[in-house]
Amino acid sequence: MREDFKEILRLVRPGARVLDVGCGTGDLLALLEAEKRVDGRGVEISVDGVSACLAKGLTVIQGDADSDLKDFPDQAFDYAILSQTLQALRAPKDVLGELIRLADRAIVSFPNFGHWRVRLNLITRGRMPETKALPDPWYATANIHLCTLVDFLDLCQELGLRIEAAAALSGGKPARAIEPTGLLENWRTEQLIFMLSRKPTAQAAVPPPVEEPFALN
Repeated sequence: MREDFKEILRLVRPGARVLDVGCGTGDLLALLEAEKRVDGRGVEISVDGVSACLAKGLTVIQGDADSDLKDFPDQAFDYAILSQTLQALRAPKDVLGELIRLADRAIVSFPNFGHWRVRLNLITRGRMPETKALPDPWYATANIHLCTLVDFLDLCQELGLRIEAAAALSGGKPARAIEPTGLLENWRTEQLIFMLSRKPTAQAAVPPPVEEPFALN
């Protein structure tokens, strides 16, 4: 089992309503249904991916995350998962906002473009990096919006999102929980996983009752 899948499996509670956005061939969704008995749904843009999901007995529709998530009602799911898909979206900011609209929590994983191997490739070779987390050459990759840990934290701040959990993966080792505020993690982490929710809005203060003036009879 992939280490990032293990961490996502740990974050999702049993029996939850789950939407896997960009679910590919359905490996993660099938794992969640088998291990956590979730009520799972998937959205996948590839016809081949949808066919593979249906062959596994999964409930998946063909759709584009950039345009079709608006069709889902508010808070229809407990979790919306975006696994290794954020960087391939045309409008990642908008999609992240949609995930939080349609689910109580969003689980997002992505490769960290701030990892030291990426930086080393750019500095020493002057070329776009190819690593385990970014295995394809620049002309063949589906990635169009690569980001670093710091970039993602800034986006969460802009969208008013709360980070409930964060984990780092490097070198094929098991995920480890992190405090994602330090610059060190931006250097050492190949992939990141976040569980996000909407920050509670501050309620307006209730004004004290107005006392009626004392009336003389």
